[in-house]
Amino acid sequence: LLLFTQLVSYNLALIIRGGKKFLAVLKEILDRDPLSQLCENEMDLIWTLRQDCRENFPQSLPKLLLSIKWNKLEDVAQLQALLQIWPKLPPREALELLDFNYPDQYVREYAVGCLRQMSDEELSQYLLQLVQVLKYEPFLDCALSRFLLERALANRRIGQFLFWHLRSEVHIPAVSVQFGVILEAYCRGSVGHMKVLSKQVEALNKLKTLNSLIKLNAVKLNRAKGKEAMHTCLKQNAYREALSDLQSPLNPCVILSELYVEKCKYMDSKMKPLWLVYNNKVFGEDSVGVIFKNGDDLRQDMLTLQMLRLMDLLWKEAGLDLRMLPYGCLATGDRSGLIEVVSTSETIADIQLNSSNVAAAAAFNKDALLNWLKEYNSGDDLDRAIEEFTLSCAGYCVASYVLGIGDRHSDNIMVKKTGQLFHIDFGHILGNFKSKFGIKRERVPFILTYDFIHVIQQGKTGNTEKFGRFRQCCEDAYLILRRHGNLFITLFALMLTAGLPELTSVKDIQYLKDSLALGKSEEEALKQFKQKFDEALRESWTTKVNWMAHTVRKDYRS
Repeated sequence: LLLFTQLVSYNLALIIRGGKKFLAVLKEILDRDPLSQLCENEMDLIWTLRQDCRENFPQSLPKLLLSIKWNKLEDVAQLQALLQIWPKLPPREALELLDFNYPDQYVREYAVGCLRQMSDEELSQYLLQLVQVLKYEPFLDCALSRFLLERALANRRIGQFLFWHLRSEVHIPAVSVQFGVILEAYCRGSVGHMKVLSKQVEALNKLKTLNSLIKLNAVKLNRAKGKEAMHTCLKQNAYREALSDLQSPLNPCVILSELYVEKCKYMDSKMKPLWLVYNNKVFGEDSVGVIFKNGDDLRQDMLTLQMLRLMDLLWKEAGLDLRMLPYGCLATGDRSGLIEVVSTSETIADIQLNSSNVAAAAAFNKDALLNWLKEYNSGDDLDRAIEEFTLSCAGYCVASYVLGIGDRHSDNIMVKKTGQLFHIDFGHILGNFKSKFGIKRERVPFILTYDFIHVIQQGKTGNTEKFGRFRQCCEDAYLILRRHGNLFITLFALMLTAGLPELTSVKDIQYLKDSLALGKSEEEALKQFKQKFDEALRESWTTKVNWMAHTVRKDYRS
């Protein structure tokens, strides 16, 4: 009877294997996003067709691994044998295999083998997630930690960011030993670089002490005296020595040679961030600005900016350059870190305030932004600035919709004098929009106000050609991101162990699946985005009301 059952099962497998109907069903299952759950029958089908998966759909490996019965030793042995001959996956697809769903040592070693195809630039792009998934490794000595150390020791740029990603979380008891061991291994293997990193650590400790002093004195001293006390402190030999001639933690190519003490200040927000201005010895620029924050968790900003960099890369790979500006941001410790200052730029709020004598009216001045660009550009330069604005505005409209970026008031959107628009401060993502008294303050999918359109149309109300091109850019950009939807879901899923307040469970990632319309056809998804675009335009008056309230409050405080 047992032999008969085995023969029937074998014949059934032969019938199924290669059958066009079942292969079509298999392809439909494999095309689903990583958040989709498999039913028992689907898992059985995938396991039965595992040879077809290997030959025709190697990217199906994650779903095959979810279909295996891990309590059946025979199946596990077959899988391990199959992994030996499974084609290498592209690194972007192999990242998913390092998630918590795949704890098997052989699977994780296979995934790391796929990652070895990565260039240094590509590895840097995903280093944030690779450090997080170290938390899923059962042993200190594993394929992933060895791989990261090898690449870090071969490339100081990777080494520097690996050092800071580990050090920023080494205070967490659950990973302090693991991350501490990897940090020590790197420093012992790169003694020369350890001296550079020690200098950075010393500088950041000085800034933390200075920030604490400013917070203590902020209540007692007025702003002018507080700034004077800050300058006095920075002029002390101990501070000058610690804060001079160091590699920027944000970018190893930048040497922060000497502080312009008179230009340094602290900002008005609760945590009193330090605004530091340096002379840049390498690039010969007039100055380099860095913001030091102590008391704010920058990891969510870091994740969002990483996604913006990835979007920029994917768009460029598809031949679309939307002039994105994902500035540098790095968490360096427990609720502390650095942010790059983008030079020659101003917030929308300041541009509007400077154009009007009445704060309440400033947000409704549709000419303010275009006039500001005209102030710094003329002729061909103005045309280029408007083009920069149009492309970057399209990029950030799509990005902020897909990522569900909230709290988009006029001090969180900036424009460079060359026309590039960019967003800052990403404290609310994945659709966690602000509300007051149970009423949503943000009612639009993304920010697209009529003063933005006024710039895009070059100040001409009837310039439908320019606006049509802008809209087409948005639609093209959205569809490109949607084709890489699984990658975005995977990268956010790998960050679940980070403990970010707005990324704590798989439910939080559902927002991405909805915004990218991953369960729909491309035509249906584009239709959904067009509706959101029209909604953003139609409801933009609500944004203006919010901006007015923000501007009035800001003007009153100043």
